[in-house]
Amino acid sequence: MEFQKKTLVEGIVFGEGPRWHDGRLWFSDMHADCVMAVGLDGACEKIVDVPGQPSGLGWLPDGRLLVVSMVDRRLLRLEGGQLVEHADLSNIATWHCNDMVVDGSGNAYVGNFGYDLEPEEPVQVEATMALVAMDGTVKPVADGFLFPNGMVITPDGKTLIVAETFGQKLTAFDIQSDGSLSNRRLFADLSPSIPDGICLDAQGAIWVADPLTDECCFRVLEGGQVTHRIPTGRGCYACMLGGPDRKTLFLMTADDFHREKVLDARSGKIEIVEVEVPGAGLP
Repeated sequence: MEFQKKTLVEGIVFGEGPRWHDGRLWFSDMHADCVMAVGLDGACEKIVDVPGQPSGLGWLPDGRLLVVSMVDRRLLRLEGGQLVEHADLSNIATWHCNDMVVDGSGNAYVGNFGYDLEPEEPVQVEATMALVAMDGTVKPVADGFLFPNGMVITPDGKTLIVAETFGQKLTAFDIQSDGSLSNRRLFADLSPSIPDGICLDAQGAIWVADPLTDECCFRVLEGGQVTHRIPTGRGCYACMLGGPDRKTLFLMTADDFHREKVLDARSGKIEIVEVEVPGAGLP
């Protein structure tokens, strides 16, 4: 199948954490330190500034926005136009926090790098995922991740799937009634691809943003069969299915992920592609 890409938005710095919510795509312009929302007409609105660098987004059952604040390792909540601390993650996160998914009960699963990526030869350190309950209490929920990144929850609320960037795989868990995780298993071996953001469709397949290996977004089934591949020509760091019928695939692309290389250029884009199978589950 040949896909036709269109550019929805230009001039952002570095888009991450895209979420289709209330008729618009919400996303973190991570290196511009703010959360934005954009309609299918391309009209953008700044929602809130996040000085600690925003990443994963989600909503509590009552509609309040949650934002991962990366550098200070906190989960923030938007209250009356102001951000307040929802949870302090510093006792679990061993480096910057990153992506997140929030379930229907308000439980937030938050990952972190595990270690500093900036040295030329970083040592891969296993990371622990945090579970933040509706009331803001925090506990470790799973460990041994090689850079947990994008996450999805299946429509029945029973399975969490995590992209392990440096593990080059998707890992699945059963979600228990208290939010804890069990039955860890391989969903798909993606080697040599480096998965970043992910989203789920109604057939149980996952679209994966691969910013480095192939500069593309690809669709993979459980077990590892790749069914579709969309070249992006530069890094694709996250993806999300949205639009009125959830058949619009939003691609967050950029020339680089280092802050100092993209801050002034503002060459980040949101590109869109129409696909056959609609999105499903969370986010």
